[in-house]
Amino acid sequence: MSTARTIRSVKDLLERYAAGERAFKESKLEHADLQGVDLKGADLSYSDMGFADLSHANLRGTDLSYADLGSAKLCKTDLRGTDLLGADLREADLEGADLSGAYYDEHTRFDAGFDPVQAGMNPVRG
Repeated sequence: MSTARTIRSVKDLLERYAAGERAFKESKLEHADLQGVDLKGADLSYSDMGFADLSHANLRGTDLSYADLGSAKLCKTDLRGTDLLGADLREADLEGADLSGAYYDEHTRFDAGFDPVQAGMNPVRG
């Protein structure tokens, strides 16, 4: 059983990241303002980030598997190499986001018409 505290505020997340921590699984950051933050390599798997503003953020190599990113703003966000297996990206604003090399699977949810291969993403087959 993990003894890590669940992240519930942007301030807590950024302070702990600056201190070298990278494990933020199951964070509660819905509606959070995370514009332009650098969270490269963090583990935000299973986190609730619905409606969060992550525009211009550096999330390169971040684990966002099974995260709720529904309706999140990801405009011009660096998502290269990000793990998006099972993530919910429905109604997320991905305009200008760099998804090259990001991983997705049959459980990753996108808006109808979104083509992950055209976006440069890598499929992971079960």
